[in-house]
Amino acid sequence: MYKKALLFFFLIALFTKGYAQEYYIADVKVQGNKRLKSSFVRLISDAKTGYVLDSTVLEHDIIRLKRLPAVSHAYYQVFHSHDNHYNVFYNIEENFTINPQLNIYTTNDDEFAYRAGLYEFNTLGRNIAFGGFYQRDIFDSFGINVRAPFVFNNKIGIALNFQSLTTQEPVFLDEGTAEYKYNNTSFEILGLYAFNFRHRIETGVTFFTEDYEYLFGATSDVVPQELVVDKLLFKGVYEYDNLDYYYQYTGGFKSTFNVQYVIASNETLPDFLIWWNDFQYFLRVGEKGNWASRLRVGLATNADSPFAPFSVDNNLNVRGVGNTIDRGTGVIVLNTEYRYTFVDKSWFVVQGNAFVDAGSWRNPGGDLSDFGDDQNLRVYPGIGMRFIHKKIFNATFRVDYGYGITPSSTSGFVFGIGQYF
Repeated sequence: MYKKALLFFFLIALFTKGYAQEYYIADVKVQGNKRLKSSFVRLISDAKTGYVLDSTVLEHDIIRLKRLPAVSHAYYQVFHSHDNHYNVFYNIEENFTINPQLNIYTTNDDEFAYRAGLYEFNTLGRNIAFGGFYQRDIFDSFGINVRAPFVFNNKIGIALNFQSLTTQEPVFLDEGTAEYKYNNTSFEILGLYAFNFRHRIETGVTFFTEDYEYLFGATSDVVPQELVVDKLLFKGVYEYDNLDYYYQYTGGFKSTFNVQYVIASNETLPDFLIWWNDFQYFLRVGEKGNWASRLRVGLATNADSPFAPFSVDNNLNVRGVGNTIDRGTGVIVLNTEYRYTFVDKSWFVVQGNAFVDAGSWRNPGGDLSDFGDDQNLRVYPGIGMRFIHKKIFNATFRVDYGYGITPSSTSGFVFGIGQYF
């Protein structure tokens, strides 16, 4: 009797599972948006009219929407339409996406330097980033960028970049340090492809010319004082993005792997391979805290050249260290900071942060043991402030002060727009 009853309930469960009613999407409706096109939101969403209603798909769409520059926050609602069909509502709070950019720092001669730009991150209401920058760092530079990550659907995109970048760069010789006027004029085209909302790749090519012109300082018989080299760069990027955003707070993990192969037309600057990987981890701490960390590991072809590709720089990796104070063919850098929200209004946020930036480099032509050399190790703790507008994309004005605690260290302020990482 017991066995018959058990078999009966098993058959009922099997029958119910096999013939359970599925629920379908009657329509996907978008509301709250003003400049972001509803048709674009439907284009990049995995939820479509007539598809099976799946909460996992809806949650993934919301995360994808919150990553858009045009969206400060998003959530979904589901309401019954008729029979077994339901309407899905994507509710959007928009960002203002015409975004000025400003970085302020000092040059190698302690002169005032800055980069100012203006970008529209929601051109045509379709999440197309378009804009440019002007930079004054002793010399004049400019650039123009277009990036459309979603052209036909939520998978295929394209990016175009042009820049003419001119700076005064230190070149480290055995005889001492030389200062060169360096110009890089480049045109880049990239194809973008997203496998899903976590995994994507970029691949493309850059045509560029590097021009080195000696200004002053040490000289060497083996290093030319004038050098113009045409180069071809093949580039690949793989990104795993599992970040989730809630206004100024971020949680999750992200990994970005870059690899480049550069072909040069001059033996003085030989062909080389370079790669690096950025690992980022964010953790919400209580209601107002956010712990953020970035680890960069990278290596390049280990040529004994004064023009090594990895640099030690205020604006890139170690706050307070100075402007391009050293170079290397390998890099290990850890940036970690705790962000705490002191003021949180409907449109304005004030954050404080305490950080530690630490890194080491491999000398050109050196070996991996250089990473443990005291001369290459730099550790800079510090504090900073963030002033954030919650309704304007990337409208975070930051100021940090880093103080070096390793031998021969410096200290200094670093200003900029956007979080440091």
